[in-house]
Amino acid sequence: MQEEKKKSRKEGDKARLAAAAARLGVLQRRLKDEKIPVIITFDGFDAAGKGLQISRLIQALDPRGFDVYTGDRDGEEEAMHPFLWRFAIRCPEKGRIAIFDTSWNRRIFADRFDRDLGKRETEESLSDIRAFEKQLTDDGTVLVKLFLEISEKEQRKRFKKLEASADTAWRVTEADWERNRRYKKYARITKEMIDATNVPWAPWTVIDAAHKEKAALAIMEAVSSAMEAALEKKAAGRETPRFEPPLPPDKYKKGILSRVDLEKTMDREEYRKKLDQLQKRLERLHGDLYRYRIPVVLGFEGWDAAGKGGAIRRLTSHLDPRGYQVCPTASPSSTEKAHHYLWRFWTRFPKDGHMAVFDRTWYGRVMVERIEGFCTEEEWHRAYQEINDMEAHLVHSGAVVLKFWLHIDKDEQERRFNDRMKNPEKQWKITDEDWRNREKWDQYEEAVNEMLEKTSTEDAPWIVVEGNSKYYARIKVMETVADALEKKIKEVEKAKKKHE
Repeated sequence: MQEEKKKSRKEGDKARLAAAAARLGVLQRRLKDEKIPVIITFDGFDAAGKGLQISRLIQALDPRGFDVYTGDRDGEEEAMHPFLWRFAIRCPEKGRIAIFDTSWNRRIFADRFDRDLGKRETEESLSDIRAFEKQLTDDGTVLVKLFLEISEKEQRKRFKKLEASADTAWRVTEADWERNRRYKKYARITKEMIDATNVPWAPWTVIDAAHKEKAALAIMEAVSSAMEAALEKKAAGRETPRFEPPLPPDKYKKGILSRVDLEKTMDREEYRKKLDQLQKRLERLHGDLYRYRIPVVLGFEGWDAAGKGGAIRRLTSHLDPRGYQVCPTASPSSTEKAHHYLWRFWTRFPKDGHMAVFDRTWYGRVMVERIEGFCTEEEWHRAYQEINDMEAHLVHSGAVVLKFWLHIDKDEQERRFNDRMKNPEKQWKITDEDWRNREKWDQYEEAVNEMLEKTSTEDAPWIVVEGNSKYYARIKVMETVADALEKKIKEVEKAKKKHE
């Protein structure tokens, strides 16, 4: 009788799992059609069965529509980038699924336990993670966060079973046993992480992983429910107009740009002297950046013909070409459009000791995309905070972040446009689009004023460069960069001496 009940229960479990798997397969196809991206993260106690449960889950999915990544350890390349970089660059295209075996949240439980992260680093990491998850979900990503839980006794039992076989003994490390010996502390840190990151837009689902079949069913049901909710939300969005926040009443028509002194100038002799001095200074500083593994992100924006290219050329002319990259930003490709708008910039952020120079940046979201209608008003309003959060993460990771707006007046721009038209070697620089953009000067000026006010922070400031004089502008850019690098290098040297 007991055997019959056991057999019946097993058959019932199989039937429920089969039904859940079929439901998942249907939902995956619907999400693909609706171009909704999905991220599923698996965190949990060691030996809780993350690998097994991921295998069970993906058996229900079309393998052409998902990717699986491991996030528990940083490789050499990953360790030389901001912590969230490895996850940001692997976020899925719209309609695809990314599955992470250990997520970015490991930073504030596993890493905190193993490396004894300080209070400041833990708080910065928590802030970065909350912002990252909100960016994803605000953009329409379905985020399913799963935590697999087992008891101290069950964990010890599984470790011993793994060690008993030569084929699996390698999977249990001394660090694993240390976590088991200090299970209560590890569990406390884990609970603090879950409580701190269990938010309405990215809630946790805690799974009791002691019984593998029940855990598999609970996981499939949690993923399916999240997918169905996203489909319902999208369907409702077609019927209900999206909230469009009102434009501020002329607040930014006369802003920061109206107070810029464009009469500032520099003669050729002074320019040549300072240029030589600054290029040698930057050459030396570039070597120190590499030695101390300091990443640098420089962003250049400005009016068409304001001199961005010329400033970048002088800035980089004496730098080691192996240690920097100039990243021109054009219209997004089809692949880039299929991701969050910040994704294409994440892929080009520099590793430690290197410099990335962006000729036009992520701020296109709140300028050209805003004015030309390539995104909704809600999206560009949201972008100010998203950009501030991303730049804060770069700074928390040790980077120097500077943003330059090269400013010229409308008459100077017209003169430069005409010079380009007359010069066969520069005609390629002027396009019909440049002339069209000029007609929207007032709209762009208002957008730039708002951008400068809302996104210039202490750690990632905007530097407005008076650009009517090219000589003056180039020297100001180079001096600003050199001063910022020297300041950062001194801070690193001071911290290094303190720890010695």
